[in-house]
Amino acid sequence: MRKRGKQANLQRLGNVLQGILKEHNIFFDSEEQRLLEVWQKAVGPQISVQTRPDRLKRNTLFVKVSSSVWMHQLHILKQDIIEKINQLLGKELITNIHFSIGEIPSAMPTNSYSSSFSPDSYPLRDKDKKLIEKSISSVADPELKEILRRVMTKNIIRRRLSGNRKAL
Repeated sequence: MRKRGKQANLQRLGNVLQGILKEHNIFFDSEEQRLLEVWQKAVGPQISVQTRPDRLKRNTLFVKVSSSVWMHQLHILKQDIIEKINQLLGKELITNIHFSIGEIPSAMPTNSYSSSFSPDSYPLRDKDKKLIEKSISSVADPELKEILRRVMTKNIIRRRLSGNRKAL
């Protein structure tokens, strides 16, 4: 019998799923969702389109910014933003904000569950539906299967709308 070699780069399924869901603006962590909503209220629509809260670690909010120009402007507004966020949260949670340039998700719905976005408005091709069903066929949990189906559907639609045909 042959020994199985060590598999490199193994990741926990939970971490992979959390990354995919976060990329698609689907949050199961209510604190993270609340922080996103508070961020949008604190900075307003013009800034929130150019930024994205990435994570909160030790009272420092890490925010992705679309360009160096926006990063410079936000550094000037940093203290005001911290005060506004803490005021909206009702507690002194944020003591610092770290800005870095990064990819900002397209203007898809902020909260996929409560928005008016409907995948039915963008029907999938039969080959896309078959691919999704084949990919999730081995998942036993019906709730997880439905979540994966929605994520994959939205990902295909998002790529199609953004014009990225390679991924389809």
